[in-house]
Amino acid sequence: MGTKRIGSSVASSLVFPWVCETVNLLLLLSLAMACYSVAWEEATRIYLKGFSDAMVPAAAAPIDKIESILAWMTKGPHREVAALNVNPRDPEETLNYRDLLHVCGTATNAFINIARSTGLPARRLLLLDHNGGVKHVVAEVQVDARWIIVDPAFRMIPRDASGQPLTRTQLTDPAVFAAATANIPDYDETLYRYDRTERVRLAKIPLIGPLLRSASSRWPTWSDSLFWTMLLERESFGFMIFSFSLFTFLLLFRFALRWFGEKHLGVHTPRMRARLVRAGVAWFKGGDTQTQN
Repeated sequence: MGTKRIGSSVASSLVFPWVCETVNLLLLLSLAMACYSVAWEEATRIYLKGFSDAMVPAAAAPIDKIESILAWMTKGPHREVAALNVNPRDPEETLNYRDLLHVCGTATNAFINIARSTGLPARRLLLLDHNGGVKHVVAEVQVDARWIIVDPAFRMIPRDASGQPLTRTQLTDPAVFAAATANIPDYDETLYRYDRTERVRLAKIPLIGPLLRSASSRWPTWSDSLFWTMLLERESFGFMIFSFSLFTFLLLFRFALRWFGEKHLGVHTPRMRARLVRAGVAWFKGGDTQTQN
């Protein structure tokens, strides 16, 4: 038994440094990904800000901003047909092809990204059928403490008889819904209803989707946060969150690995900060040597 333990300890001591080196490499790669993702997200924000400033007056009222965005979407960009490999979560593509602004998903993506750039809190809302399938995608925009509905695909804000914008809850009333959509051409009132909605389709996540959906039912307001819309509607933001999550996980895993090695294997690995300092010193010394030569 003693021989087996010694052999196992020796084997662990030999494998452990390789595991540490692999984790260190992955950690550096994840750090590079995080830096790239920040640059990508910032470039996207600058692009959207320039786009929104060109079409929406900065001092306009919230409703006027919404109508300005819808008016631009009605005219559409110059490019009519999108490429086959267009990314529906990249606003730099959804904002530049006219036919994408006639599809509810990409039209809502374009609207939300522009609205957020003008300072309007906006989030996605999925209209479902009785089988749980998505039939339409609209946006909710916060105006005067109310989350009113905006339908970018149909370029309209549902309103009541007095002209007031309507919320999702108000549109669950069949009479209010019928009056608000009566004059909209090609609007299918049997499918595009508000009595069953979601903001995040947890059921579509492979393997754990149904479990997550069941668990989330205990917190019915969890998906109200604008974070989830940004995560799902802007690829650069989603990639940034993924990169930082991966970097944090690997950093914590490296700390745990180092603790395990010192506590159970007696292996002391040099700290990454010290290794980076030594590498920097060696690089500068190498540069100084070449200069002298």
